[in-house]
Amino acid sequence: MRIAGALAGGVAIAIVVLLLLVEPGHHGFAARPPANAMAVDVGAPSSGLRIRPGFVGLSTEYSPLTSYAGRNPRAINPMFVAFVRNLAPGAAPVIRFGGDTTDWTWWPQAGISKPPWARYVLTPLWFEIAQALALDTHARLILGINFEADSRTLAGGESRALLGGIGRRLIEAFELGNEPEVYGQIGWYARPGGDPVLGRPPSYGFRSYLGDFKRISSVLPRSVPLAGPALALTWPLTVAPRFLSANPRVRLFTLHFYPLKRCFNSTSSPTYPTLAHLLASRSAAPPAGLESAVRAAHSRGIAVRVDEVNSVSCKGLPGLSDSFASALWVLDELFALARAGVDGVNIHTLPHVSYEPFAFSRVAGRWEARVNPLYYGLLLFARSAPAGSELLATSHRPDAALRTWATRGPRGAVRVVLINESADRPLTLIVRPPEPARSARLERLEAPGLTATIGVRLAGQSYGAVTTTGRLVGARRAPTVDPVQGRYVISLPPASAALLIVREPRTS
Repeated sequence: MRIAGALAGGVAIAIVVLLLLVEPGHHGFAARPPANAMAVDVGAPSSGLRIRPGFVGLSTEYSPLTSYAGRNPRAINPMFVAFVRNLAPGAAPVIRFGGDTTDWTWWPQAGISKPPWARYVLTPLWFEIAQALALDTHARLILGINFEADSRTLAGGESRALLGGIGRRLIEAFELGNEPEVYGQIGWYARPGGDPVLGRPPSYGFRSYLGDFKRISSVLPRSVPLAGPALALTWPLTVAPRFLSANPRVRLFTLHFYPLKRCFNSTSSPTYPTLAHLLASRSAAPPAGLESAVRAAHSRGIAVRVDEVNSVSCKGLPGLSDSFASALWVLDELFALARAGVDGVNIHTLPHVSYEPFAFSRVAGRWEARVNPLYYGLLLFARSAPAGSELLATSHRPDAALRTWATRGPRGAVRVVLINESADRPLTLIVRPPEPARSARLERLEAPGLTATIGVRLAGQSYGAVTTTGRLVGARRAPTVDPVQGRYVISLPPASAALLIVREPRTS
């Protein structure tokens, strides 16, 4: 009995020591960090930049609306509503309908036959469902208007139908066209024999585009602001001042960004989709010239939105765009775009593609959802950067695996985001907040590894393999971490992220 008791006591002591090593906060490891611990200093506000309300929204095509929202405007898919609202807590999210189907969608008009490029036909039911979705999510909509058809009649009729069917107060802007740089390079539709038809001649350039935009936009309802140019970034962002000066009705400057390119790319290119390329620091860097374009727009009182973004163009790459690495990437990317000064970002999604954050199905008349790793990264950003949060500077010694970000919320709470993109190397971090604080909470984003497509947990919770409620389940884990001499010692396992929420110091 004494031997058994001694053994039990030894096991208990070992467990206590292990807990102190794994979850620092009160004694032991927190007071004596390893020699290789890395200091992370959180400093002053970063240029006064703040997270705008509705910063994160979704982008999709016209045709998938019913796959996400359902076919009954009086019973919109409640999980889709919840997933959208989670990304903009306390604010109105922005949902964009457009993408390729901007220039493939047709609104029937009297006396005009269905054109050969029309792959999707708008209907009054589509308007009802979009309106109901916007009302249920408290969202505002960016709606693409066909530009490649080069028809004032078609663009005017489509925009008036959308305005009448959805209502002015729910529409953020009409976005005229989609990636006009490629109109003269990529086939718009194919003839019956299979020959591609271009929407513009191969010589089509920015000067011609400006003339087309001015001519076609003149017939759109003047009560709705315009958005554009929806650049694919084949044209440089230095065109922003010219575009905005020529089009005073544009109140939202838009562009698209995919750091990795699956189509029209060489396997030897640094932008070809691989795990290493996705996690390279340049993949989360904003596109060249973005900050200058933002300054040009903001000086005119015009907002900037990256209204189509995801990890890999051309519908993503299975095994990469649906992996946990994409969750760490998007968390880093959203902060990088916020630091560049943009006013909002729309994550692009389509049914049955590898970069979709979630997927829905109907089973026995009930909605079911599969939530992919990407969505967990979006959720952690929403928790890390509430609307009105001010970006704070962070500094640490260079490390290829470590990304750090910080915000100060409207109520003063400091939130520090720590990302370890290494597949196998843990990090120990000593985080120093900008002012002393009594305690903090720690939430972790974890998965079995960078390439995992299942098993993701946020603060100990998950949506499971399938959810029918749209709610995270499991015991929530957000342990308290106490500072030691004004610093927090945090262990950051490989392939993980953490959110440290520092509470305001008490005042007497």
